[in-house]
Amino acid sequence: MSDENIVFVGTKPASSYVLAVTSQFEEGSSMVVIKARGKAISKAVDVAEIVRRRYVKDAEVADITIGTEEVTSEDGRTLRVSSMSIVLARQDDRT
Repeated sequence: MSDENIVFVGTKPASSYVLAVTSQFEEGSSMVVIKARGKAISKAVDVAEIVRRRYVKDAEVADITIGTEEVTSEDGRTLRVSSMSIVLARQDDRT
């Protein structure tokens, strides 16, 4: 999987990420990974569901990975932040 098939969810509105994911599918990608950390995790779930229910109806959740990442804050402290990756794949391309 190349970095082109990964959409990082952050502070923009969910519609921006929905557009990015649907564009990946329209360009011929059979699989797109939606990644988020911390507070953006719920937005990533929303993006995945909006894409599946409204735009790419043959896409399914192929995999979900959760974990914790260590991030260095601006003041130098090490923080642990929850992370999540959601893999969306077209139904006929799932393995």
